[in-house]
Amino acid sequence: MKQLLSILLTTLVFSVIACHSGSDTSAGQNNENAGQANLLAANAINRAIESGDVSNLGDYISVDAIDHSGEHGDVKGLDSIKAGLAPIHKMAANDLKLVVIKELADSEYVFQWLRATGTAATAEMGAPVGSKFELPIVNVTRFKDKKVTEHWEFMQPGDVMKMMASPKGQ
Repeated sequence: MKQLLSILLTTLVFSVIACHSGSDTSAGQNNENAGQANLLAANAINRAIESGDVSNLGDYISVDAIDHSGEHGDVKGLDSIKAGLAPIHKMAANDLKLVVIKELADSEYVFQWLRATGTAATAEMGAPVGSKFELPIVNVTRFKDKKVTEHWEFMQPGDVMKMMASPKGQ
């Protein structure tokens, strides 16, 4: 219940931020344009994760970006982030889909509530090989100069526990 309340409050905060236009119409328009550009970049990153082709992520992620959602802590730098994202596609038997449920953006942040679906190709996803999975994910991504500089990912504790308990390499 507390988690649901937290998600709802976070959504409300981002809604207010995304809808606030300020007193200067041109500043509001620039913020909206930057928000749209950031959404396009976030969705391009999602498509790269789905396909497993991370070769163009430098178009969307800063060379000194930090992913705060690494399995063993912060992942620093574009090359390290690309190395961590590439295998995700292989875990999902070529049918990984990241479906946007809701997204909000401004000139600095993108908030995406996603549903990841696919078929487990390895036991690393916390499900037996060959079984279907569906995971709700919340991503918060910070942008500067139209590139990702920081990323946080939030999942339901039960889903994280399943993945942690999964025997690796089966």
